[in-house]
Amino acid sequence: MATSSHRRSVRKRRTLVVSAAVVAAGVGAGVFVLNANAGAADLYHQTLAAKDGWASYGSGTTGGAKADAAHTFTVSTRAQLVKALGSVSDKTPRIIKIKGTVDANTNDAGKKLGCADYASGTGYSLTSYLKAYDPATYGRKKLPAGTQEKARAAAQVKQAKNIVFKVPANTTIVGVPGTKAGITGGSLQIQNVDNVIVRNLTLSATEDCFPQWDPTDGSTGNWNSQYDSVTLRGATHVWADHNTFTDAPHFDTSNPKYYGREYQIHDGALDITKGSDLVTVSRNVFTCHDKTMLIGASDTDSTGKLRVSIHHNVWKGVVQRAPLARLGQVHIYNNYYDITALNGYTPQYSINARAKAQVVAENNYWKVPAGTKLSKLLSSDGTGSVKSSGNLVNGTYTDLVSLYNAAASKDLKATVNWVPALTAGLESTAKNLPTALTSTTGADVLK
Repeated sequence: MATSSHRRSVRKRRTLVVSAAVVAAGVGAGVFVLNANAGAADLYHQTLAAKDGWASYGSGTTGGAKADAAHTFTVSTRAQLVKALGSVSDKTPRIIKIKGTVDANTNDAGKKLGCADYASGTGYSLTSYLKAYDPATYGRKKLPAGTQEKARAAAQVKQAKNIVFKVPANTTIVGVPGTKAGITGGSLQIQNVDNVIVRNLTLSATEDCFPQWDPTDGSTGNWNSQYDSVTLRGATHVWADHNTFTDAPHFDTSNPKYYGREYQIHDGALDITKGSDLVTVSRNVFTCHDKTMLIGASDTDSTGKLRVSIHHNVWKGVVQRAPLARLGQVHIYNNYYDITALNGYTPQYSINARAKAQVVAENNYWKVPAGTKLSKLLSSDGTGSVKSSGNLVNGTYTDLVSLYNAAASKDLKATVNWVPALTAGLESTAKNLPTALTSTTGADVLK
C-alpha cells in the first residue's frame, strides 16, 4: 500500500493552530479563514460566529464566503459597484471589496451629479413646489397633488436609480482596511434576499434631494425624505458590523425651514422593516443623525419576525430611534450611549418599544450630561415591553423602566415573552464599555 501524503494533515494542523489562537484571544467577530498567501485571517471570507445574535439562527450568516474568483471584486467607483452587484436575482455568492470612498452621486463616467441634474427634464422646481403647496392657500387637509408633486416624484425616481444599490443574496460587502472605505450619498437596499454581510464601511451623507411635504403629518406638518444608508425590507440573515453611519458633512442644523418646518433631507441610518428577520447589528458607530434605526415600519409590520440583536455599538449624537422597535424580539446589549448634544443633534430618547415589541436591554452604558431627565432615556406607546437589567447611567446601576413609568402616562411593561439564547460575546458588566468600545467599533478598525 502506498504511503499517504502528510501535506493535508499539516494544513489541518495549521488551521487548528489559527483557530485555537483566535479562541484564546477571545475574538468573536466571526469565523476566521486561513489566508494561503499571508497566513493571516482573511477579512473578506469571515462569517458570523455561532450564537452571535439572531443572524446566527438556523443556517447562520455567511454572506459571500463561498465566492469563486470570478465573483470576487474590488471596486472604487459607483459604476464598478453596480457592475459587481449584478442582478439582484442572482444568488451566486459574491465578495465585493470597496477600496476608498464610492460616491453614489456620480454618473457612469465618474462625473459628479447634483440635485439639479436629477431635476433636469422633470419640470420640478423647489420654488414652484413651495408656491403650489403653501398651507396658507393649499390648506392642510390633503397631501400635495398635481403638476409639481408629479414632477417632484419623477425627480426622486431619477435620483433613486442612481444612488440606490440593490444587494443580492449571498453577498459580502467589505471595506478594504486602511483606505477610508465607504459609500457617500448612497443607499444599500437589502430587500427580499437572504444572507448578506456589510462590514468596515463609512456610510455618510445619504440625502434626498426632493423631500415631500405632508401637511397631515403631526399638528403642523412635516417634510419627509427617502433613502436610508442601509435599508432592510423583507431581508433575512443580515450581519451589519464595524460600520460608521453619519450625516456628515451636512448636518441637520444646515437644513432650511419651509412652512415653518425643517426641510429634512435625511431618513434612517439603518432601518429594518417589512418583515425583515434574523439580523445582528454589532460594533457599529451611529453618530450625528436623527431617526437612526427603525425596526418595523408600522404597528402592523409583521408578527413572528423582526428578530434583531444589537450589541457593542456606539450611539453618539443620535436624536432618536436607537432603536425604535415594533412587534419583534429585540436584544440590545453591551452598547454605549453618549447622549451629549453633538453638532446640533440633541438626543430625545434612546430606546422606544412600541406596538407590542419585546425588548431585552441589558448591560448597556449611558453617559448623560448633568440635569438630564433619566426618565426620557426610554419611550413607549404603552404596549411595548423592555426587560432591563445591568444598565449603567454614568457608572451607576439604574432601573430605566421604573424611572420611565414614574413619569409616563402609559406604563412600559417590564417583562417579555422570550429569553435570549444567541448571546456569544455578552459581557456581564457594562462598566468598561465607554473605554473599550472607543477603539473597537466603527469603520476602518478591522484589519
